[in-house]
Amino acid sequence: MMDYAPFPLIELSGSPRERGRQHGRAAPDRIKRGIAMYSESLLKNGVDWKQLEQRAEAMVPTVDTFDPTYVEEMRGIAEGAGTAFAGIMLMNARTEMVAAARKQQVQKDVPDGCTAALALPEASADGVLLHGQNWDWRAECAETAVVLRIRREDGPDILTFTEAGGLARSGLNSAGIGLTANALECDRDYRRGAGVPLPFIRRKVLESAYLAEAVRTIFSTPKLGSNHMAVSHCGGEAFGFECAPDETFWIAPDKGVYVHANHWIADAARARVKDTGIQETPCSIYRDKRVREHLTRKRDGGHGKLTLEDFRQAFFDDYGSPWSVCRPPRPNNRGNLVATSAMILMRPGEGHLEACPMPALNRRFTAYTLTPDSIAQKQAAE
Repeated sequence: MMDYAPFPLIELSGSPRERGRQHGRAAPDRIKRGIAMYSESLLKNGVDWKQLEQRAEAMVPTVDTFDPTYVEEMRGIAEGAGTAFAGIMLMNARTEMVAAARKQQVQKDVPDGCTAALALPEASADGVLLHGQNWDWRAECAETAVVLRIRREDGPDILTFTEAGGLARSGLNSAGIGLTANALECDRDYRRGAGVPLPFIRRKVLESAYLAEAVRTIFSTPKLGSNHMAVSHCGGEAFGFECAPDETFWIAPDKGVYVHANHWIADAARARVKDTGIQETPCSIYRDKRVREHLTRKRDGGHGKLTLEDFRQAFFDDYGSPWSVCRPPRPNNRGNLVATSAMILMRPGEGHLEACPMPALNRRFTAYTLTPDSIAQKQAAE
């Protein structure tokens, strides 16, 4: 086993611009490494830095219309890190920024993997909602990701795991909402003219004080590409949302357990969209199955209800390695080294998040905390 450094915890507060500056000053090396990783990948496919800057600026009106504070925060990150704004937009909208590259016959990155799961209070050992995932992406991201603790004056505080320079990826908030996200693909992707990059939608979900607000954000926001988001609330409700660019399909847990990997599973979705992602992530069909079976065996087998330790063991599953739930580093068909870059485990109602970099090679978890709001504490205890 190797020993990877824990993901740094970065404290953010104040105005959006100041939060961004704090973020940038706290992780300049990680931010610049991430920008270099993605910009070099684009350069290999014919997108130079000037074109990247043009695409970044072209994306600003869309983000500004969705929430102008996000543009302010990104400009602050660039200032704090001493890097170009285009690089920060790249860290938040890399897939959407190169959507036009399809017309230029530029290959896009293979989508990130991920296997996510959650258990409602009725299925957990101590009656507390559990939520987690493995994040499968570039192996380098085990050394470029961070955890942000965001103190907000106009809504719930946020604890989010993300790549340095990003506004959010997965995490929880002080209102007891949890979020994980998985890649999906379908034949409708990147055919519409406008859409909000997915990381900004995830950030907006984590800013929600109520589950209904999070659901409204997911359903009402136009998207360019597909994605799956699992959203939970400590009061005992959770749903999965399979999002095509122009349509969203929702899925409820089965007997208190929900699992999702990287293929469409809603009956309505499978009838209406063509899944174009399984050819890139064929292991998705059994990653989903194996995690679900691990959790439901424990739930139904008379050995007690589920704990985060059960989630941990399910996510460590190495069947079919390196095409496994927990992936060691391996080259993909684009020549990039991919792996399970992080395992994330959460008890959203308690403001508890723990993360492990590169879990196939490292078993060192670090706990991060956020103080729940009083209402969330009461709901989690009921």
